[in-house]
Amino acid sequence: MGAYFSLAELTHSQMAVRYGLDNSPPESVLANLDRLMATLDYIRESIGVPIIITSGYRSPRVNRLVGGAQHSAHMDGRAADFIAPRFGSLLRLAQHVRGLSTVRYDQLIYEGDWLHLSIPRAGCEPRQEVLTAVFTDGHAWYSQGLP
Repeated sequence: MGAYFSLAELTHSQMAVRYGLDNSPPESVLANLDRLMATLDYIRESIGVPIIITSGYRSPRVNRLVGGAQHSAHMDGRAADFIAPRFGSLLRLAQHVRGLSTVRYDQLIYEGDWLHLSIPRAGCEPRQEVLTAVFTDGHAWYSQGLP
């Protein structure tokens, strides 16, 4: 459990509730969720205002229901989507997170309505990849950097 975040926050899914699905992570995912919580705690501490998790761990079934990527880092507890309205604009938040040299993320994606942050697999170097999602005709594609 993190200083600011709980396992319940990172595993809650409105889609799972709606369809009566169990979204409990397997034991093998818990270490990743701990590392993710530590990263989110650091970001939360750096901005000084609450972060709201909009999506964390997703079981494979929940991931399919929400239209997540086939190999989404959400399914192994390495990704969270979040907002922090009291910090300012989402773009400002993305710029802030990108500028935190001690945060070792794999991907930071500005999705327009939320930020997606994933951490690398245990023992792997982070890519520190920053992307912007662009949605056209119901499909997303990604451009390098922030807008």
